[in-house]
Amino acid sequence: MGEFPVFSNHKCSHKPFAPIRIGRAVVILLFCLLVLFSTQSPFVLHADLESASLSTGRSNPNQLKVIAVGDIMLGSNYPSRSSLPPNDGADLLTAAIPYLQGADILFGNLEGVLLSGSGTPKAGTGSGKVFSFKSPDHYVNHLKNAGFNLLNLANNHSNDFGAKGRNNTMRLLDEAGIHYAGLLECPTKVFEVNGVKVGFCGFAPNRATLKLNDYEAAQKIIRELKQEADIVIVSFHAGAEGTARQHVTKKTEYFYGENRGNPYRFARVAIDAGADLILGHGPHVPRAVDLYKDRLIVYSMGNFATYKLFALGGSLGLAPIFSINLAPDGSFIDAQVISMIQKGKGGPVPDENNAALKKIIQLTKADFPDLPLEITAEGQIKRAFYSSSSRTAF
Repeated sequence: MGEFPVFSNHKCSHKPFAPIRIGRAVVILLFCLLVLFSTQSPFVLHADLESASLSTGRSNPNQLKVIAVGDIMLGSNYPSRSSLPPNDGADLLTAAIPYLQGADILFGNLEGVLLSGSGTPKAGTGSGKVFSFKSPDHYVNHLKNAGFNLLNLANNHSNDFGAKGRNNTMRLLDEAGIHYAGLLECPTKVFEVNGVKVGFCGFAPNRATLKLNDYEAAQKIIRELKQEADIVIVSFHAGAEGTARQHVTKKTEYFYGENRGNPYRFARVAIDAGADLILGHGPHVPRAVDLYKDRLIVYSMGNFATYKLFALGGSLGLAPIFSINLAPDGSFIDAQVISMIQKGKGGPVPDENNAALKKIIQLTKADFPDLPLEITAEGQIKRAFYSSSSRTAF
């Protein structure tokens, strides 16, 4: 987007203006405006990403700023400590921390449990299709030190070590002052930040979690939250996994025979019930963004900080950070995509190639070509405006 012209305060020439020059100037101006309005597509995507900005700034202090990331598993001491990162995980988030600052809410999806002691892994672990993760108790400090104050626990790994793992995780998060929800033991959470009451709940198609595919129950939970809170954030763990499952199909998705829900439909059901922001995860790759009733939907944020035990090749290694500004009524104002990437055994670092941003632009354009949003070269997500007659963005 171009900048407004800067008018000089230099003294003007005393030469008289010729009417013919004025007429020509008007004609040229009208022609330029006509070309501009007729060549823009309804979905405005700027593909030059080389100078992408990593700003997470907020222009209005009355806005609620949510910074959100995808899956977090900082290393596992099961089946052995060999799957823990160097320096006991203290450095795993270091490169990302500058981009996580300044949020009212810093959100992530915690994959696995916090449990130093022994525990019984879920059935099927070790088969090559089922995995169980548990991080040492003190790894909660890595999350706290990075600034996380809201975590989703509704996913396919929150029950990896049964009730013992769930209860220990909740105890540690409580002690650290980190809000959470999504388990049957803690379905919702209402908390206050900067004078705004925020309600949160999470859903997944897995045991011990709020049920993703029970729309009637989900709507009841969200409606009740909306009565208590000014803004409601809903998280879901939904959709099939992997690089071949990056698109929002608008259909029920299955993975290894498990019903992983219809993310497109669930997001709309949740917003109809009162949700203001939808944050998705589960496919382990980024997916498109969407807007419904002025509410932002992020269908999948991929793997953010997943050490050693997660595949990180190609799109699986993309680790975008979403910095989202919401109005006091919960409606979407704007957002910023910050491209991070996981390499080697994992841990997010800035990506100068902006691969996550490019992927999100590509998928959003493919899945929602008429979406009234603009994604810029700098990673900004903002509204695209239309003329009422031509539906041309300007």
